[in-house]
Amino acid sequence: MSQTPAPAGTVSELLQQLKPNPNSGIVFPGQGSQNAGMGREVSGSSATATAIYDAADRITGTSISTLCFDGPQDTLTATENAQPAILATSLAILAAAIETGAISTRPAYMAGHSLGEYSALVAAGAIDLDDALALVHERGRLMAEVGKELGGTMAAVVGLDEDAVIAVCEESGAEVANYNAPGQIVIGGRVASVKHACALAKERGGRGIAINVSGAFHTSLMDSAAERFAPRIEQAAIRDPQIPVIGNVSAQPLTTVEEVRADLAAQVRSPVRWYQSMDHLQIMGVTEVVEIGPGRVLTAQLKRSHPAMTSISLDEAEALRSAASV
Repeated sequence: MSQTPAPAGTVSELLQQLKPNPNSGIVFPGQGSQNAGMGREVSGSSATATAIYDAADRITGTSISTLCFDGPQDTLTATENAQPAILATSLAILAAAIETGAISTRPAYMAGHSLGEYSALVAAGAIDLDDALALVHERGRLMAEVGKELGGTMAAVVGLDEDAVIAVCEESGAEVANYNAPGQIVIGGRVASVKHACALAKERGGRGIAINVSGAFHTSLMDSAAERFAPRIEQAAIRDPQIPVIGNVSAQPLTTVEEVRADLAAQVRSPVRWYQSMDHLQIMGVTEVVEIGPGRVLTAQLKRSHPAMTSISLDEAEALRSAASV
């Protein structure tokens, strides 16, 4: 494990050197996007990316880089490992994208889905890399711990509008966890409640798809995790973002330290208002969105929910080279 601290703010400094583009946005994925092998090529092609993985290994006390590059997938997927792994990979890809020219302008806004909000805040200069890695490692540990204590599960409901999903939740005792797209809303809660909600959704013309997770994230079952995590957020060194970050809880730009702290503290047990966040980007004139990180989930959602915005994904070294050559 490297004993040399990665330079704080490196990725944000790279972004700040770029010419601003008022029509562009960058988004970062959350948990569930991890895959064994992610980041291997990027790390090999970028000294900054390598330093980010070194920091992840050092801060977590786990070989996050090995889990990213080689797996095993089951260990990588454990919440306490997946969260720092995705954060490190997303920022490593962003660094490499800037260095290769795949990203050549500074975005007007950034956002991240759940865990991805931390990637955005590091890139925006609001949180140093080491502090963000420590925060998400603890966040993942607490969420996994509470999931084991209280149980709970999640499911994606498709084919019903927002009001219909809310009604299903009210009748079953489940809760909305992620507003991903108007026709794709994730719910969570006790196993019996989520199963009941899925049955009701089916009766009403929708469908519930079980999600393999270790708890009911972004619901009230995470109250104790949020309470235990709040002091860490309060003590963390946070600055005003240099680029506005759309908050998951408010779906509004976070521009001050106070707004960042409030959103992160509430985020663990509050619904992720993702498509509302993308609505805000569109209202503010963003026409081009780049997803930075493993997987292409957010890009696929954007193509369906906000087709007027051009969206692409930079998730592997080849994608970086392709974008840079255009």
